[in-house]
Amino acid sequence: MDTFYDALETRDATSRERALFAALPAQVALARQRSPAFARLLADVDPATVQDRATLARLPVTRKAELLALQQASRDSGGDAFGGFATEVWGPVMPRVFASPGTLYEPDGARPDHWRMARAFYAAGVRAGQLLHNSFSYHFVPAGAMMESGAQALGCTVFPGGTGQTEQQLQAMVELRADAYVGTPSFLRILLEKAAERGTALPHLRRALVSGEAFPPSLRDWVAERGVRAFQCYASADLGLIAYETEAREGLVLDEGVILEIVRPGTGEPVADGEVGEVVVTTFNPVYPLLRFGTGDLSAVMPGPCPTGRTNTRIRGWMGRADQTTKVRGMFVHPGQVAEIGRRVPGVGRMRLVVSGEMADDRLLLRAECASADGGVALRLGEVVREVTRLRAEVELCALGSLPNDGKVIEDGRSYR
Repeated sequence: MDTFYDALETRDATSRERALFAALPAQVALARQRSPAFARLLADVDPATVQDRATLARLPVTRKAELLALQQASRDSGGDAFGGFATEVWGPVMPRVFASPGTLYEPDGARPDHWRMARAFYAAGVRAGQLLHNSFSYHFVPAGAMMESGAQALGCTVFPGGTGQTEQQLQAMVELRADAYVGTPSFLRILLEKAAERGTALPHLRRALVSGEAFPPSLRDWVAERGVRAFQCYASADLGLIAYETEAREGLVLDEGVILEIVRPGTGEPVADGEVGEVVVTTFNPVYPLLRFGTGDLSAVMPGPCPTGRTNTRIRGWMGRADQTTKVRGMFVHPGQVAEIGRRVPGVGRMRLVVSGEMADDRLLLRAECASADGGVALRLGEVVREVTRLRAEVELCALGSLPNDGKVIEDGRSYR
């Protein structure tokens, strides 16, 4: 069993499908009975009838942007912070609550490994008794806690490095002799570059689990040349682990605790295996029972099982966005945030947030129409971009009417090769 986290990873596909859909009616019933939002969405649904993919596909898709709007509307009207999607609000079953840019609130859960991350660590070669250096944020967003809970469930000790402070993080990695790293691939590169610049050896650092950004083969090979075998996982604050990379390096294997569908963007209609579409996920989270949650990410199902012997479905990984929401330096940026920037700075017309560069080297430019080339407006826009998105951006002022009238407010021009 050293190759696999547990026996679930090697069960036959029929047994897995039967087990997931045997458990699904109870999850639908829980959502309908204890989540006010799903009580409305599923008012005409008999949970006992949701027993296969065909009946699941009849349930409505709730997309991330819609969840954000529903949360905001609930808060504005005096309702709960989660838009009625959580089964509990505060108390011991929800030890913490986090905020992602938007602002979108996500509940923690009291179960061990609430986000089911241990499986991804195991596939990346991380083992019990090792020290994991966690460079995901512990502030506001749940990424740091997501990874920490998974590593601790596996039996690791965790150093909560968080973001920034490169020199101090590198010092801790050296002095504590960290065995593994978890964080964004771009920050791993920064740490390894800083180590080389200082002539600092990291002989114990051999494994890494990266997420939050695309991880192109060129960066994977660059990291490997410096002695670190890094693997990627696909996870979100709403859903936890969705899929993870294995030693085979052939796509991402689905987590055992999710039901994944690939649907035609903008609809809830599943597409044929191999066709690119939006990733829609159903989990069995008792605190936040998201059913048919549309991630906005594009991917496709790959044929056949993983060469490692894991039998679950594989997907091709992240292939872009089904909507304009995009991820920059590990943070989601929503069209609504661009509108909020405009509301805070008077005198600005159309705006377009342009993401460029190669993955792991994102550059952000806000192009804004303005009647004058006032440097004060540009300075203020830069400040507001950081306030709203927590990201730094250059600002370019444009003449009124010069930006295309095509409804696009976020343009992703990065190279993913």
